[in-house]
Amino acid sequence: MGISFSLLAVTVLILIAYSGVKFAGLHFFFGVVIPYIAIATFVIGIIYRVVKWGLSPVPFCIPTTCGQQESLPWIKQDKLENPSNTLGVIGRMALEVLFFRSLFRNLKFEVDVANPTEMKDESRVIYSSDKWLWLSGLIFHWSFLIIIVRHLRFFTEQVPSLMRLLENLDGWFQIGLPHFYVTNLVVLLSVTYLFIRRVIIPQVRYISLAADYFPLLLILGIAVTGILMRYFSRVDIVDVKILTIGLVSFRPVIPEGLGIIFYIHLFLVCTLFIYFPFSKLVHMAGVFMSPTRNLANNSRMQRYVNPWNYDVKIHTYSEYEEEFRGKMKKAGIPVEKG
Repeated sequence: MGISFSLLAVTVLILIAYSGVKFAGLHFFFGVVIPYIAIATFVIGIIYRVVKWGLSPVPFCIPTTCGQQESLPWIKQDKLENPSNTLGVIGRMALEVLFFRSLFRNLKFEVDVANPTEMKDESRVIYSSDKWLWLSGLIFHWSFLIIIVRHLRFFTEQVPSLMRLLENLDGWFQIGLPHFYVTNLVVLLSVTYLFIRRVIIPQVRYISLAADYFPLLLILGIAVTGILMRYFSRVDIVDVKILTIGLVSFRPVIPEGLGIIFYIHLFLVCTLFIYFPFSKLVHMAGVFMSPTRNLANNSRMQRYVNPWNYDVKIHTYSEYEEEFRGKMKKAGIPVEKG
């Protein structure tokens, strides 16, 4: 059901852009109005989510750790898995954000029996390393980031030298003209693998919803239309830059040379921007706000008291003894005061 709904949603989006440009002539709407709405929704939505997370109370030290905490001097601390200071937290966060360190330890669960659905006394549970998910996720995110950075050249009058260097490194495998960018193929293959994995693995398919399939199919549509636009149905780069420069300078101009495939591609990108703050994709910002990741585990060195605790009327032992000393003596209960 989730696959069908997501596939239908992406197909409808493509048909909306195609029909709107082809038959209704809504070039200005899809080329100017929708991008402005998408950027505004993205920025406001991300700010709202981050501010909401920032205002959420975190009264206790609740980091997720799996290494040795700092304790006695002769016990070796795992400073990255279980950091006790800000520097260690920065190191752990950097490895998590840049290299998906926790996903690298992903394990595959198997049951060593003839019939996996029946657990017997002689059955064995086997855990084996599963690095394909980590590798596909890592190359997908890095390739997607490189593609976004490459596209920034459309929004500047002069292409920065660093961006030119990145394009040269990405397009080292040149086959004719235009340059063949490796990240284009890598994103297409990695997102395809992530989608197929959700379909063919029963356990993953069981827990997958439309919210899991839709962004994958949407990104797949963006990648396919981008490749078609670059290598098959050529779009004039000058016209694209005229449109993008006009958008960032708030003097939008719609060139006549832009084809329908460009508007479909742009509309899918805008849909992704609009969908982003309300989806699971917002983990891009949420990982930095997660108290299970951004807190140092120094609970043995610092006491954490919930500032939202209400005042509780307490009855100390000295007060208790003062009140019941006579009865305690008669019962033979020792008291501190004579």
